[in-house]
Amino acid sequence: MSVDAVVAEVARRIDVDLPELTTEMADWFVEVIPEFRHDDTVRRLMVASTSSNLVAIVDILAHNIPLDRITVPPAAAEYARRFAQRDLSLEALLRAYRLGEHRFVQWALQCIGGLGLATVEALAATAALAERVNRYIDQVIEGLIDIYESERRRWDSRTGAARAAQLRIVLENENLTTRSAQDIVDVPMDGWHQAAIVWAGPDAPDPARGLQVASRLLQESAARTPTTMLADDRTMWAWVSAPTPPVPDIDRLRVGLAELPDLRITLGAPGVGLAGFRATFREAHRARTVVEAAPVDDRRVVLFDDIAVAALLTDHTVELRNWVRRVLGDLAADDPAAARLRETVRTFLQAGGSYTEAATQMHLHKNTVHYRVRKAEEIRGRALSDGRLDVEVALLACELLGRWINPPAGQVGTT
Repeated sequence: MSVDAVVAEVARRIDVDLPELTTEMADWFVEVIPEFRHDDTVRRLMVASTSSNLVAIVDILAHNIPLDRITVPPAAAEYARRFAQRDLSLEALLRAYRLGEHRFVQWALQCIGGLGLATVEALAATAALAERVNRYIDQVIEGLIDIYESERRRWDSRTGAARAAQLRIVLENENLTTRSAQDIVDVPMDGWHQAAIVWAGPDAPDPARGLQVASRLLQESAARTPTTMLADDRTMWAWVSAPTPPVPDIDRLRVGLAELPDLRITLGAPGVGLAGFRATFREAHRARTVVEAAPVDDRRVVLFDDIAVAALLTDHTVELRNWVRRVLGDLAADDPAAARLRETVRTFLQAGGSYTEAATQMHLHKNTVHYRVRKAEEIRGRALSDGRLDVEVALLACELLGRWINPPAGQVGTT
C-alpha cells in the first residue's frame, strides 16, 4: 500500500468510531483542563468544536485534501470567542489543541498497528500522518489566535468589561475580606443579596436586547437596580442587594418573560454578607444546570429552592446515573413508555399511595393507574415500597435531570 492509501485507510477506521472518540476526547479535556469545565450551554459548544475539528482532520486524511485549504471550523471559531468573552486563557485553549493532536496520533498508531504493515511502511505512514495532523493543528491555531485576540479586544472595549473583571475577583478570590470585596465592586456586602442568571437560547434573534429587557424586568420586580455583568454575548449575571432579604415579584418576572420565549432566568436563594453574595450565585448557576438538563421544562423563571434536591445531585453525575439505575432498574430507561410509568408512579406516591387520588390528578381511570403501578413494579423487579424514599428521589432525578441520567450519544458528561 502507498503511504496515501495507508493514511486514508486509517482515517476511515477512525471515522467509524468518531462519535465515541469525540466524547472520549471532550471528557478528557474537561478532566485535565480546568478552564474547560463550563456550564451546559458552553459545554455543548465545546463538544461541537471538538467534533468539527476531528471531522475536518479525518476528511483531510481520508481524501488527501490540500492543507492550504484549511480554515477554522465555525464551531471552533465560536468556541474561541466564548473563551475570550469569559476571560479564559488563550494558553488553555491552545493546550487543548496540542493534547488533542497527541491523542489523535495515538489513535492513528493503534490503527496502523492493526494493518500488518512492514516496519518501513508503518514508519512512513506514521510520519506522513503525524505531519499532516500537525500542519492542520498549526494552521487552525494560527486562525484561532487571531479570533481570540480580536474578540478579547472587542469584549474589553465594551462598557462594563472592568465591572465584569471586578465581580469575577469577588466570586473567585476566597481570601478577600468583606471590606475589600465591597471596595472592589462598590456594593454593600453587609446586607442581603439574591443572584440571578439570565440567558438567551441558541435561537434568540437578538440576545443583547433580550438581556437588556431582562435587566429591566429584574429591576421592576425587585424595586431595586441590580448589579449586572455580561458573562458572554448570551448570558447575564445579576445581583439584587438590599438591607433585608430581597423579595422579587416572580409573577411579574414570568409575565414579562412570556414575551421573550428564548430567555430564561434562574435565581438563587437570598444570602447575607459576602458568603451569601457568592452562595446565591452558585445556587442560580446550579439551577440553570438543572433547567438545561430537564427533558421537558418550559418554565421561564426557576428558583433554586424549587429544584434544590435535583441541583445538589449534579456534582457527581456518573455516580448519580449508576445509583438511579440501581434503584429503578429498567424503569429508568430512556423511552416514552418508561417515562409515562415514572410519571404515574411519582403521582401515585405523592398522593400517599392512593389510586383514586392519583387517577384524579392525572385525569385517568383508577384501573389505569393500578395497572401502571403494577407494571412499574414488574419492570423495576421489586415493590415500590422497598426503599420508597430512594424511589422518590430517583424519580425526581429522572424528571429534572433527564439528560444527565440518560445522556444523548456524543454528549460529554462531567464527574
